[in-house]
Amino acid sequence: MRILRTKDSRFRDLPDFPYPPQFTDVGTDTPLRLHYVDHGPAAAAPVVLLHGEHGWSYLYRHMIPPLAGAGLRALAPDLIGFGKSDKPDSQEDYSFEKHLDWLEKWLLSLDLDNITLVCQNRSSLLALALVMRQPERFGRIIAANAVIPRAEQDHAPVSGLWQMFARYSPWFPVPQLIQLGTTRPLSRTELAAYDAPFPDDRYKAGARSFARALRQHHKDLNRQRLWRFLEGWQKPFITCFSDSDAGTRGGHRPLQRRIPGALGQPHVTLSGGHFLQEDASDSFARVIIDACRPSLAA
Repeated sequence: MRILRTKDSRFRDLPDFPYPPQFTDVGTDTPLRLHYVDHGPAAAAPVVLLHGEHGWSYLYRHMIPPLAGAGLRALAPDLIGFGKSDKPDSQEDYSFEKHLDWLEKWLLSLDLDNITLVCQNRSSLLALALVMRQPERFGRIIAANAVIPRAEQDHAPVSGLWQMFARYSPWFPVPQLIQLGTTRPLSRTELAAYDAPFPDDRYKAGARSFARALRQHHKDLNRQRLWRFLEGWQKPFITCFSDSDAGTRGGHRPLQRRIPGALGQPHVTLSGGHFLQEDASDSFARVIIDACRPSLAA
């Protein structure tokens, strides 16, 4: 496994991102650094903010300050292959299980409990698999535009087309993909920040392989196992979807209907596109703070 590491200079003077880098070694045979933001009181209730398949912890830059200001500990990891984390340079170095192992090692290294998990996009499958491995560590789940396929969606043509594009296209413009998922125009400096982790295409193996990793993992057995787990989840489960994201429209309904912990929760629809962190950061942060009131009062 050949590891690439984006130079620190690529991340210098990013707008609204003053957080000092934190790293955990999640490698087995080879050192492998996973980067994360850790902001807020160290003893406070932890909120884990997981990015989707194009982004990195920068996605949560406008939400971290209000969460910490409310007395929460905001933790935003960069998956291996993304952000400031190390980047194996071959798509074959990535799989769903490897991403899950790396993320679990990070979680256990910090020994977090009573976690509020905020998951986004198709990475919700990875986040929920982590909860399945460590259910006692999580106190509630907030699913934002979460993509959790049902049986009839597993082999949808668009999923296969996207996987092929991501894997083979000579043009894979990460900042533009983020912009396609927002309703507000991103500034040139914001677009540059989303491009910062990737000096050239060699660094994009993780981003290019993510859809394939999810698709290979989410076969019938794993899909059924996930839904059996969710149908037994009694702790709070809150959906936070947007009103202008065609790709996830209606995805909140089976979650609210089939997950016991979703009953009676303050589910919300916010104004914005796929990336609510960009379009509705204040409102999204308020949803998380309100959901964490029991932990803040403890």
